[in-house]
Amino acid sequence: MSDQTLAENLVENAPGPAKIVLTDDHDLVRAGLKAMLSGVEGIQIVGEASNGREAVEVCGRLQPDLMLMDVRMPEMDGLAATREVKRRWPRVGVLILTVHENQDYLLEALKAGAAGYVLKDAPRTQLVDSVRSVLSGEPALDQKLTVQLLQRLAADLPASAKEDPGPQPADSTETLTPRETEVLQLLARGLSNQEVSRELVVSVGTAKNHVQHIISKLSVSDRTQAVVRGLEMGIISLPTL
Repeated sequence: MSDQTLAENLVENAPGPAKIVLTDDHDLVRAGLKAMLSGVEGIQIVGEASNGREAVEVCGRLQPDLMLMDVRMPEMDGLAATREVKRRWPRVGVLILTVHENQDYLLEALKAGAAGYVLKDAPRTQLVDSVRSVLSGEPALDQKLTVQLLQRLAADLPASAKEDPGPQPADSTETLTPRETEVLQLLARGLSNQEVSRELVVSVGTAKNHVQHIISKLSVSDRTQAVVRGLEMGIISLPTL
């Protein structure tokens, strides 16, 4: 293979920036989000939507890596749109845009399939960090809050699902290795990749690889939903504070 051909193949196969869609029914909010995220390395705003139905349509057309999803929107609210997006394209990540940090609401967002949330008045650094966290497989929620929400989520699961989750679709999940199951249990405690690496005495890169394999095998978009799936399948136990 010539040097020119090799260079062309490397460019062709190089991962591009993460594709982001902004969803909010207020033009000014979308403009503000776009201004804060535009120019950030590794991130590209590829589309916008002004209501839930439009968000689903845009998602199907553009297949983004992540959607920032407002809650209160006409035609279809953010939670309903999130559920529809996750039903059709489970590997698309969703970060909920909210005004208040309300646990009841955040629990519903988690059930709908969201990876986490961003406060609408959050500073630019926090918004960028949250987006990057989801895209890189890091936690998008505070550790204590994660455990609290997962405890409530597990308590809401039907007893039958906890004891016997039943057969899983063969084309939607793959069996986790014992090590991956161990890592998933640590994720249920809200641990970051660095904390997982210290707990297991492995490199951060190895911990990150385990997390990415888990996400891929469980056919989800992020670590939060990987833990939710693990609880639903009964392969990990309820985390404790």
